[in-house]
Amino acid sequence: MTAPRSHGSGRYPTPSGEGPPGASHGGALLRAATRHSGIRCATLTFLSLAGTAAGLLLPAALGRALDALLAHPSADPSQATNWVLYCTALILVLAVLDACETVLGATTNARATAWLRERLTGHVLGVGPRAGHRFGPGELVARLVGNAAQAGTAPATLAGLFAALAAPLGAVVALWLIDPRLALVFLGGVPVVVAVLRAFARNSSRCVARYQDAQGRIAGALAEAIGGARTIAAGGTADKEVARILRPLPELSREGHRMWRVQGRAAAQAVGVAPLLQIAVLATAGLLLTQHRLSVGELLAASRYAVLATGVGVLVGRLGGLIEARASARRLGELLDEPETTYGTCHLPPGQGQLELRAVTARNHGGRTVLDGVDLVVPGGTTLAVVGRSGAGKSLLAALAGRLADPDSGEVLLDGVPLRELDRPTLRRAIGYAFERPALLGETIEDTIGFGHPQPPPDRIREAARTARADDFVRRLPHGYATPCAAAPLSGGEAQRLGLARAFARGGRLLILDDALSSLDTVTEHHVTEALFRRTPGYGRLVIAHRASTAARADSVAWLDGGRVRAVGRHAELWARPEYRAVFGSDAGDEADRTGDASPDGERNGGIP
Repeated sequence: MTAPRSHGSGRYPTPSGEGPPGASHGGALLRAATRHSGIRCATLTFLSLAGTAAGLLLPAALGRALDALLAHPSADPSQATNWVLYCTALILVLAVLDACETVLGATTNARATAWLRERLTGHVLGVGPRAGHRFGPGELVARLVGNAAQAGTAPATLAGLFAALAAPLGAVVALWLIDPRLALVFLGGVPVVVAVLRAFARNSSRCVARYQDAQGRIAGALAEAIGGARTIAAGGTADKEVARILRPLPELSREGHRMWRVQGRAAAQAVGVAPLLQIAVLATAGLLLTQHRLSVGELLAASRYAVLATGVGVLVGRLGGLIEARASARRLGELLDEPETTYGTCHLPPGQGQLELRAVTARNHGGRTVLDGVDLVVPGGTTLAVVGRSGAGKSLLAALAGRLADPDSGEVLLDGVPLRELDRPTLRRAIGYAFERPALLGETIEDTIGFGHPQPPPDRIREAARTARADDFVRRLPHGYATPCAAAPLSGGEAQRLGLARAFARGGRLLILDDALSSLDTVTEHHVTEALFRRTPGYGRLVIAHRASTAARADSVAWLDGGRVRAVGRHAELWARPEYRAVFGSDAGDEADRTGDASPDGERNGGIP
């Protein structure tokens, strides 16, 4: 099924001037994650700043201790002992704060990641099939797992960044307090340090974004290959598939090496600048020492503060982590660019499930018009079969009829109420679905048939299984309806019957079968369609049909051709047209053989039985 764009919402709602897709929502997502971890981030910031403060006090305490030890013999020896104890206490405080910061940082990352995954998983499910068609299952998993984990480090990294900035700023202030000339000498080289950091941030952002995009393409291709593993094995194309999956690998390697080069260049520039600044500060401090303007302890403290002030490596590490988190958040923001489906507040009046499409037009993600001005009515209590060649828009029409997608223009109504205006519980209770390849969700077979909210009672589940001709094979399973789905080896036809049973158990006013009979054998199909078409007069039925036998049992047939309704009528009436018979391909010949000619109503040419 090809999902159309959401009507009136736009394909990519990021306004011009706000940067690349996902940038706006990605930034908002990081802010929300930080607010969600607000208390932990505040505590982490406090611990980091406290550790920074202790680290800034330690050089001063060491200097005082050294001055006390070198003092005149007549000086009080207890002063030196006290300063040594102060230094010991500061070192212990630093160790405890570092341990607490490590534990709290890890738990903050885990909680923020969990919150992001929950938030985005709910959004993806709220968007519905549109998200899978735009991004692909593998890409979605890569973003919800890998990118969410990287973005989840942003709150803790941001808290640590404040401390990483506070350390050099505090060191410069400390140098000023020792002697303003020391701070001025250091500040002379600050523009070079700032330029290094800006270049690193700019170049690293581009590399990280391209690296993550390549990772996503590999994940998407891998998911496709896993889904088609049987086809690959049968075709003997494993080597070709490996090459296809790993095609972005050279780009991934190239961007990875580029990231290392950017980080290495920044580190090399920092290594080149930092020692020069330290030497300049030490030379100035040594000159002041010879002039008796500084003590030996102050020289020691100044040397330590010069090292702290030039701690570009810590800043580069924090910036690198924040850049990766922002790039990941941008990719998560692209998921949020896809708007969730919104619902109204209306309820349905009494009715039998009359479906109406008024001037419905829908396009795919590439902008191609799949359905063009479709007008169609399925009277309540009747069955309409939709037929057409591959690509005619049958599955998209079925998706629009049950509001698994919205049209770009036009309206879809159920018993006179536009689907957009129905509240969600009313809509999902009113419409039941059965698909060609049903997803068998739930712990047991009974859970699978009753999947949905609210779950039908057990007697209704078993009655639906009997109607779908599934009861017999379910009872033969090791634990019957209590058999775990993972322990139930099911054929394609059996899985389809469970999907039909689920649709029957849900009930409602409208039942939509999207090629849900294709894997049934002829006898089973006959029994199921008899029960479906003849014994359930209380609701409407829309059936996507690929077999002439299915279309022949419907009350009427809508023939789609090129995105338009070419004709609506009884199957027997349309069968006289060669173009209609061609829709069914070889099935048309089988139908003609069974009926003696090209007429499915049992009459031969000339009306002779």
